[in-house]
Order: sequence, then structure tokens, then C-alpha cells
Amino acid sequence: MLKLLLPVLMLMKFSKNWDTIQIGLGFISFMIGLSFYHNYALYNLGFGLSVDYLSYVLIYLSSWVMFLILIASSRVKFYDKYFFFFSIINLLLLLSLFFTFSAMNYLLFYISFEASLIPTLILILGWGYQPERIQAGAYMIFYTLTLSLPLLVGLLYLYDKEGSLNMVMMSPLMKSDYTTMILYISMIMAFLVKLPMYMYHLWLPKAHVEAPVAGSMILAGVLLKLGGYGLIRVLYMYQKMMINFSWLWVSISLLGGIMTSLLCLRQVDMKSLIAYSSVVHMSLVLAGLMVFSWWGLMGSVVVMIGHGLCSSGLFCLANMSYDRVGSRSLLISKGLLNFMPSMGLWWFLLSIGNMAAPPSLNLFGEISLIISLVSWSKYSMLGLAFLSFFSACYTLYMYSLSQHGVIFKGVYSCSSGKVAEYFVLFLHWFPLNILILKLDMISGIYLIC
Repeated sequence: MLKLLLPVLMLMKFSKNWDTIQIGLGFISFMIGLSFYHNYALYNLGFGLSVDYLSYVLIYLSSWVMFLILIASSRVKFYDKYFFFFSIINLLLLLSLFFTFSAMNYLLFYISFEASLIPTLILILGWGYQPERIQAGAYMIFYTLTLSLPLLVGLLYLYDKEGSLNMVMMSPLMKSDYTTMILYISMIMAFLVKLPMYMYHLWLPKAHVEAPVAGSMILAGVLLKLGGYGLIRVLYMYQKMMINFSWLWVSISLLGGIMTSLLCLRQVDMKSLIAYSSVVHMSLVLAGLMVFSWWGLMGSVVVMIGHGLCSSGLFCLANMSYDRVGSRSLLISKGLLNFMPSMGLWWFLLSIGNMAAPPSLNLFGEISLIISLVSWSKYSMLGLAFLSFFSACYTLYMYSLSQHGVIFKGVYSCSSGKVAEYFVLFLHWFPLNILILKLDMISGIYLIC
């Protein structure tokens, strides 16, 4: 693992050289991509850190999204908005994500999981747009920290009972008494907030709307995946409790996803609409994980990867139109097809990726999740039908309202896009659609986890 961590630490030395950090992060992503040569459940073992197949995919996603963030945030360098601190904060966030995804000890995982909050908060407060960013940051901190304390207490209780918090050495708790039930609920609530589950999602749209493009991209691309990753690691211990409570989580996920889809249809803020669509996608992921089947696990991980690329790209597009029009309102920034004709193609490609059209990763992930949920209960077909229908509705609503119509007369700039912007959008879209050619690698590997 040191060969992944040390380059990130060394890049902090060059934090005043923006181009060096961009090239360095691209090189780190490239090297992580090349390192997929093993056939073992664990590798790079040492110092309490290790990488298995699931960790590898999410570490690769983290480094890739961080590389794209630095390219997309060129305005920070251009206007000299403390780009030295900005690059340091992003590298610290990447380092905490590497530790989180490679930790073999639950306590180290918890510490790294919470440590990723601090750089995210600094990004929102330091480079956000509106004065409301302080309230958005407070929402994010208190939602996450309030329900993270029971997780810490549960881990300490497990350490007292088991004598170890090593993920490999933990054995499933097969009892169904009240103590196990309280322990089960307290240990998964922190991840349900981070995912986020419906009813605990109120911090997410606020954080997305007030965050800069870097904050939105890292939130949508990677930080929401911390919740799914934590659930995969923790639920293994509560297999008996899962059978008793899966109906509750699946019901909340499907009903919450439908209600959030209806909320998407009445949003006028572009970033708010994309943020609520993230809640809908993550509700499907949660339902797939709680069914506790191989199809559900496989579909959830593939949707997490696909959503991380697609949603991050959509936030990039929303920021590009905001830079030119000066507003994120769909009522003002309409007619973008006349104003930025070349960018219309990328709006279309990423929008159909968001509604799980072929050949995107989201299509395969959602098919797997639908199979797992329907095989669990035939009644879930009704909720899934509404979810799929409304998912297409709000994506078409966003695309048609932003691209068509009469252009706002107050727009005074005219730039269809820079090469760097097209490059970022291509690097979001290309893996989202090309990875479907290697589904045997992405889906088959989880049988060994």
C-alpha cells in the first residue's frame, strides 16, 4: 500500500505547482490501473492495510475523480483563489480515502471515514458560492457525526467481546437477541446517513448546492460510496439480523426513491436536481445490499462505480453552464443548445448515462439490482417500475429544459467550451461506457470477496 500512499504524500511538496499535481495525480491513476494483475482475495498486505477487489475498484475511482477535479477546478488557479491550500486539501482528502478503502481494522476504518469529513467541510466553507454554505457544512457535520458515535461505541463493544477488530478475523454474530439488534442498528446508521438513505438525506442537496465544483464532484463521485462500502464490510457480521430487517430497509429505499424522484421533477436548481437524483440511485444501491444476495452485491457495486462517474460529470456540466450564464436556475439557463451547441452532445451522453441507457455501467448495475429485488419479493416490481419510469422523466426534464427554449437575453458571454472542459467530460464518459466490455472482471470478482 505504501506505493499508493507515498506518491500522494510527495505531491504535497509540489502544492504550489498546479501542473505538477495534475500530472502526478494522472500518473498515480494510471499506475493504479496497471496494478490489477493479481488473482487473490487480498494483496499489498502490510501495516494494517490491504486491498481486495472491492477496495481496489473504489481506490481507482477515488484517484480518477481527484485527477478530474484538479482539471475541472482550473478557475481556482486562474483567479488565484488560494490554490496552494486547495491542492493540499484535495490531496489530504485523497489520502484519507485511500486509508478508508484499504484499512483492515475497523477502528482505523472508522478514523479514516471520519477524517474525510474535515477536508470536505473546508472545501465547502472555503470555496463555496453562497453565504448559506456555513449552514450546509453544519448540516453535513452534524448529520454524520451524530450517528457516527453509536458506530464507535459498537466497535468498542465488539472489541471487548471478540478481542480483535480485524476485518478478516471477525466472525458472524448469529444471535437474534436485543443486544445484537441494538448493536446492528447502531453500527449501520452512520453508513445509512453517508449513503444517504431517504429521511437522512437532507444534508446532501444542501452540501451539493453550496459546494464548489470540486466539492460536488468528490461528494457524488466517492464520498457517497463510503456508505455502501461500510455497509458491505459491516453487514457480514449480522447475517441473521439482516434476514429479519431486510423488509424494512427495502421498503424505505423503494418508497423513498419514488418520493425523491417526484421531488426531482419540481426542482429548478440544476445542481439540486442532480443531487436529488443521487439519492434515488443510492436508494437502489441500499435496497440491493440489504437483500443480501450476490446479484444485489454485484449490482450495488457496479451502480456505485457508474454513478460516481456519471454524477460527477453532470456536476461538471452544471458548473460549466453556471460559469457562463451566472445562474444554475433551469428557468434562466435554458436554450443552451443555441448558446453552447458542442456541449449539447455531452449533456445528452451523460443524461442518458444517468437514466441507465445502454451501453453504460448503470444499465448492467440496475438490471442486476432489479433481478435481486424481484427474486426477493415479487411485490417490489411495482416500486421498481415507478423508480425506472421517474428516473427517465426527471433526466429528460433536466435535459430538455436546459437545452431547449428561448435563450436568456442577459447572457453576455459566448464560449462553447474549452479543450480542458471537453477533456474532463470525455474522461467521465469514456470509462462509464467502455467498462461494460469488461463486465466479467467487474462483476465476477465479487464472488471471491
